[in-house]
Amino acid sequence: MGLKAGTDGKMRCFGSGNPVYEHYHDTEWSVPVHDDRHLFEMLILEGAQAGLSWETVLMKREGYRRAFHNFDVKKVSVMTDEELEALREDEGIIRNRLKIYGTRKNAIAFMKIQEEFGSFDAYLWKWVEGKTRVNDWADFSDVPATTGVSDALSKDLKKRGMTFVGSTIVYAFMQGVGLVNDHVQGCCCHQSS
Repeated sequence: MGLKAGTDGKMRCFGSGNPVYEHYHDTEWSVPVHDDRHLFEMLILEGAQAGLSWETVLMKREGYRRAFHNFDVKKVSVMTDEELEALREDEGIIRNRLKIYGTRKNAIAFMKIQEEFGSFDAYLWKWVEGKTRVNDWADFSDVPATTGVSDALSKDLKKRGMTFVGSTIVYAFMQGVGLVNDHVQGCCCHQSS
């Protein structure tokens, strides 16, 4: 998997020519996030991706924001079974029952982590000692799907009651919120570009 030339001619680690995907790559992927609402959003969206493409999820992002109270974790944590069942008819999101109900389950676990650590941000960033791990991959095919840290974080999140947080999903989440920076050499967002 080599670099992809975008619609603007810029070289990117990944992409499909979709401007939404290119914008995500350039402005969000591997950029450090410290806002708990945004961290919750990304955790849910990464879990929703399981078995699908990230582009599919990005195209439904606004639907998710609408369906899940703009990712207000307190509001999501008290959504009723009736509200969740109604979302199974919502074409604006991925209508997988386990993923929909998992969003509420994860909200409850997320809030418990916030209570214990003061914020989800404080809990999450301790896994990388508070600093983005910047990698220097030659090609996107060199980027791992999991790491020892994603394995350990995945195990801990599951122990705390979360679902759709396997190590591959967790590593993608870590990339998405900037715990790791995996922009490859030659990419317009690579640290040396």
